[in-house]
Amino acid sequence: SHRNFYTIIQERNPQIGCKYGFNFVARGRAFTATTTITFKALHTRSVPPLHKTQLLPTLPTNSLPTRAAVATSAAYQFSSTGPNHHLLFPRPASPGKQGKNRNKGDSRTFYPISISSAATERRRHCCCRLGSAMTAAGMEGGAMILGALLASLLGMLLLYHLFGKSRKRAVVAREAGSSPAKTQNDGEFSPAAGTDVIIVGAGVAGSALAHTLGKDGRRVHVIERDLTEPDRIVGELLQPGGYLKLIELGLQDCVEEIDAQRVLGYALMKDGKSTRLSYPLDKFEEDVAGRSFHNGRFIQRMRGKAATLPNIRLEQGTVTSLLEEDGVIKGVQYKTKDGQELKAYAPLTIVDVPSCFVGLILENCQLPFANHGHVILADPSPILFYPISSTEIRCLVDVPGQKVPSIGNGEMAKYLKNNVAPQLPSELQDAFISAVEKGNIRTMPNRSMPANPQPTPGALLMGDAFNMRHPLTGGGMTVALSDIVVLRDLLKPLRDLRDAASLTQYLESFYTLRKPVASTINTLAGALYKVFSASPDEARKEMREACFDYLSLGGVCSSGPVALLSGLNPRPMSLVLHFFAVAIYGVGRLLLPFPSPKGFWIGARLISSASGIIFPIIKAEGVRQMFFPATVPAVYRPPPLN
Repeated sequence: SHRNFYTIIQERNPQIGCKYGFNFVARGRAFTATTTITFKALHTRSVPPLHKTQLLPTLPTNSLPTRAAVATSAAYQFSSTGPNHHLLFPRPASPGKQGKNRNKGDSRTFYPISISSAATERRRHCCCRLGSAMTAAGMEGGAMILGALLASLLGMLLLYHLFGKSRKRAVVAREAGSSPAKTQNDGEFSPAAGTDVIIVGAGVAGSALAHTLGKDGRRVHVIERDLTEPDRIVGELLQPGGYLKLIELGLQDCVEEIDAQRVLGYALMKDGKSTRLSYPLDKFEEDVAGRSFHNGRFIQRMRGKAATLPNIRLEQGTVTSLLEEDGVIKGVQYKTKDGQELKAYAPLTIVDVPSCFVGLILENCQLPFANHGHVILADPSPILFYPISSTEIRCLVDVPGQKVPSIGNGEMAKYLKNNVAPQLPSELQDAFISAVEKGNIRTMPNRSMPANPQPTPGALLMGDAFNMRHPLTGGGMTVALSDIVVLRDLLKPLRDLRDAASLTQYLESFYTLRKPVASTINTLAGALYKVFSASPDEARKEMREACFDYLSLGGVCSSGPVALLSGLNPRPMSLVLHFFAVAIYGVGRLLLPFPSPKGFWIGARLISSASGIIFPIIKAEGVRQMFFPATVPAVYRPPPLN
């Protein structure tokens, strides 16, 4: 602060960050603002609203002290958490008090000026330089000349320092072989070609990771077995949390021009009853929602966007083996589309293998609740419906057991008509039977696999090659995209990936940093599948009924679990609290209005059953990494910058 000029910065709204650089000049009775942000006066008695590069009208005669003030500049380091920051300018004192208060900064009043910005960058520490130039009428000219010389000298030293460091970085980059030129030598993609990362598989995770690393300047070689449009029956529902990750990665346009449908929540149906669970999207932009689409169209859009970057090489080929030397993965051996055997080398190899219900497509029908996914609590297991285009609805029927009815001999069609169709809402039955009779029935194995990290120097597993969960909640792509954000942030400060031992040790933090989000979605998917599946056990029946009624209560009883499912609030403790709230709600239903010995017995078994569902899943995910990630030493390892 200065006696005649006060600046106060107030931090607000940690959800949005802004980056500012602006300058104020005070001359006489008018302020000139040169900035890229918008100013708005909160008190307009003397200072009207000011917008971009607009000159404020001259203030009244008594707006500034008669003796001009000052020349000072200051730099403030602050966390920009913006869009609303405040600057306070001196408010003119009344003529009778002007001389009295001229030299008392603490008694001055102020004009609050609100700064607003539409920037949506991630929160970061920004440096804001506020410069004001004011000159005292009685200041000696020699002091001004001396100050100018000193400022010029300091500026020259700063430029020399920065220029010298930039030249050093350029020399180090050249010595590290950072030239993007690619050369092939005897069929091998050698280190001289300058590849930083090899990605095996161009599915959702592989394509998104390639584009993300390519934007950061990494040279990426993607090898995909088949670059034609995939035809899969999973990976078609992206939760709102996953869409937010797409925005963070700059890939949100990949859901455009593929006839993707907005998904605003879920509808649960059981024994003729239904309840609608909407995503808690009130605090987000209008565009934020779930998306459902054809998986192949979405992947092709992501592949196309990745291929537009000049430092990404997308190649069709089948990886036959990993190349290992002294326990370190150096690259891959693969067979091209033409059958040629090649080798590709890179400091880091990332493997993304796609995972694999019985699936079919319903046409020319409408779901009971538009823009919602539908879960039918059928016997023996749930049935899922969601739109994948403006005219098509995907139906996924979970068939439990290792052996499913055969499609070839007609057993599957008979099972779907006789066992599944009668349990569907009446408005979907005809379209379902018609789809079965067309015969386009697809099956894909459904697996759950907790992440069990086995750090291997030079290699990293991602996507379904590393971690899978039941597709009931549609959380797979959300987890994969969240993993990419974590990995991107870890790799950003690294210039050289060739020190395999240091890189592997540093990337151990990846397995912990991803845990809160991934484990919450994994645990919820496994627990909901078991709760929603039919069981002859009376306690499990009560748990299933209690879950349906609990979600039907509305308020936090529905918004809390849906926020977990959608990836908008992936907090493990919130998951555990809601899960046991369902169990306690079920016990209360058994004991009201009058407790009975049978009710106590079933209630005790219900709590035991709930514990038997969720605790094994949490144990497999890792209690410490899931609930106490800050206690894992790997989280605090600094990047191997040297």
